[in-house]
Amino acid sequence: MNTRLGRGQRTTPVLFVAPFFILFIATLVAPIGYSLWMSLFREQATSGLGFGGTETVFVGADNYLRALGDASFHRGFLHIALYCLIYIPVMVGGALALALLVDSAMARAKKFFQLAYFLPHAVPGLIAAIIWGFLYTPGLSPVIDLLRTVGVEWDFLGPDGVVLSMANAAAWQWIGYNMVIFYAALQAVPKETLEAATVDGAGQLRTALAVKLPMIRSSVVLTMLFTAVGAIQLFNEPEVLRSRSSAISQDWSPVMYIYQAAFTEHDYGLAAAASLLLALLGAALSFVITKLGTRWKEV
Repeated sequence: MNTRLGRGQRTTPVLFVAPFFILFIATLVAPIGYSLWMSLFREQATSGLGFGGTETVFVGADNYLRALGDASFHRGFLHIALYCLIYIPVMVGGALALALLVDSAMARAKKFFQLAYFLPHAVPGLIAAIIWGFLYTPGLSPVIDLLRTVGVEWDFLGPDGVVLSMANAAAWQWIGYNMVIFYAALQAVPKETLEAATVDGAGQLRTALAVKLPMIRSSVVLTMLFTAVGAIQLFNEPEVLRSRSSAISQDWSPVMYIYQAAFTEHDYGLAAAASLLLALLGAALSFVITKLGTRWKEV
């Protein structure tokens, strides 16, 4: 039996997958390669007085050492770590709770609540940050006025409250989006399993925690992965709130540090090196969360 494929049959699969690889190389491989190349060079003046223009000088790993030795870069990661400790549990826990509530047998108007919870995600991140900036500003915020009427004074943009304020703004936008993901995963739970739990005498709460939650572990792990990687790229909230809060510096987060280096100081080599270091952190987080998620699913 002749199993050799003709030339047309061999090239057809290549034509189907070629667009993906072209876009993959153009949008991911090429930018990373260019950033790697830029991180090995630095622009410096050709003369001591700076009148002779600039030249590109190969510096090797010096830009990486400068970023790793910069205290501002370190503080940015400390800020992000504190932000993640607050934001990730609130976002994932809140999305899970809402999804389980909407999926419960006692829930009514499920379509309405799905839409209502998802609507904040339809607001662009920059616009959402501006809205919350007004809600956090004394003299403009009805929330602050309401708290004062009951004798509560709280500075949302002060050193003690600014991280909570950012986490709240981000969670408001993303809880509904992740709730939809969890709710879709809950729809795939076999009805026979839920009926068996009911026959065994399990109530709504026990069924949710002991049956539904373990069966959507993959979705939970995936959401935590995307949330963690997105959290280390925090930019919109601190950049918008910076003009209203003295507690937020120009390099408050790693992405703000990169932005400052590239577009204010025009130190593109340092910005490229810091970007690649941040990308390595994202890859490391992905690996750790995936490993922990695999172990959780095996329990």
